[in-house]
Amino acid sequence: MRSLPVFADLRAFLAWAEGAGDLARLAQPVSIRHEMTAVELACLQKSGPILRFDHATGADGARAAMPVVANLFGTRDRVAAGLGLALDEVPALGEFLAALRSPPPVDGMRDALSRWPMLKAALSTRPKPVRRAVCQETTLPDLGAIPVQTPWPGDAGPLITWPVVVTRPHGGDVDDVARYNLGVYRAQVIGPDRLILRWLAHRGGAAHHRTWDRAGAPMPVAIALGCDPAMLLSAALPLPETVSEMTFSGVLRGARTEIVKAQTVPLMVPANAEIIIEGWVHPGETAPEGPFGDHTGYYNAAEPFPVMRVSRITCRRDPLYLTTVTGRPPDEPSVIAEVFNDLALPVIRQQIPEVQDLYLPPAACSYRMAVVKIAKRYPGQARRVMMALWGMLPQFSYTKIIVVVDSDIDARNWDDVLWALATRMDPGRDLMVLEGTPMDYLDFASPIEGLAGKLGIDATTKIGTETTRDWGTVMHLDPAHEARAAELLKGILK
Repeated sequence: MRSLPVFADLRAFLAWAEGAGDLARLAQPVSIRHEMTAVELACLQKSGPILRFDHATGADGARAAMPVVANLFGTRDRVAAGLGLALDEVPALGEFLAALRSPPPVDGMRDALSRWPMLKAALSTRPKPVRRAVCQETTLPDLGAIPVQTPWPGDAGPLITWPVVVTRPHGGDVDDVARYNLGVYRAQVIGPDRLILRWLAHRGGAAHHRTWDRAGAPMPVAIALGCDPAMLLSAALPLPETVSEMTFSGVLRGARTEIVKAQTVPLMVPANAEIIIEGWVHPGETAPEGPFGDHTGYYNAAEPFPVMRVSRITCRRDPLYLTTVTGRPPDEPSVIAEVFNDLALPVIRQQIPEVQDLYLPPAACSYRMAVVKIAKRYPGQARRVMMALWGMLPQFSYTKIIVVVDSDIDARNWDDVLWALATRMDPGRDLMVLEGTPMDYLDFASPIEGLAGKLGIDATTKIGTETTRDWGTVMHLDPAHEARAAELLKGILK
């Protein structure tokens, strides 16, 4: 299924990118305070290469103890490569993952043998424990040794932006990694041995935290920095709550995930990461996190979130620090979301078969708006699809606007979508407005924090009882005439 080699760690991916001419080393001094953000975003907006800052500097101008890597997934091609694929192979992986999630019944021995790739992928989900790991070759004295960016001028301080936060529920066994959660949560540095973990209430890390809090026990936490691409992308994927990112990364990687016991907390951690931060979150201990620039293009307000007390920092002998910047799209998360859009489509079709395409425009913060193309067969079908999507995954509960169009409309072409809105939608009939539904509290347009309205727009052709008028006929040219026009204008139009 993979057309690219297995990337066992971040360095393997960087070496592959450099060999393809897709990595640039910057020898000039660049400050981790604001200046690096400008360089990263300028590069991303031009679909530029991965950046390796070999002379990152702190606020005092001193050279950082390690290189900084940024813009890792700044292009759709590199996101696909992180999955081991060329970009045009991503939809096939989506079909495969959908089949892995709900495999059809086996029909005879030949069909069973054809499922070998699926069986191999299932076996790849079993992590491989190791006794020694490169992520524990040496230690760092404190968080000050890590060149953590302060991305935006209005930010409260240094912010770790690509942390893979490892947690497990209270009462779970340390070796039961199937119950682990890996999430990419903001981590604000507030001291040499203190971090604030910003996990929202619906995320897996927060759910695990509640189990430890109810038990009145400190919660073990590990933060893996500089993981391999499959681990990073698994942690960022909106997987079902019953699927562990730790195990799922083996499917994406095409090889088992190597894990090792942390040194000061009862957790298994990614063995091939660059840096591991270990520590504890104690019941009731919080601190105001933020403000920080967010994916909406605004600074969010400071709010209390759990504090992590760092107990040890282990790392490779010559670690790399991986970072990214979040802001108004385009940013790295919005590029990743574009590829995830195609990866998730087959799973969506499993649940809602009439969906032919779904587009989450990056400019709308990747999930705030969706355009859905359906094969319409009966009155009210567009509204049924809207309701199904809003209830399908927690992420879709934050989608404020859903536009449903017919199969003759390109859901990713705004000229097509706007034409459908202008000619197939009546505001008095085709709008579905909901109130008091869950919403990302970072949405400042919400009248109440965490609760907002939703708008569904039916821009499909109205059929049956949806209208009392005869519907117009869409104009089309004869395909033979179009081909003749193309022949006549060859060499004239460029």
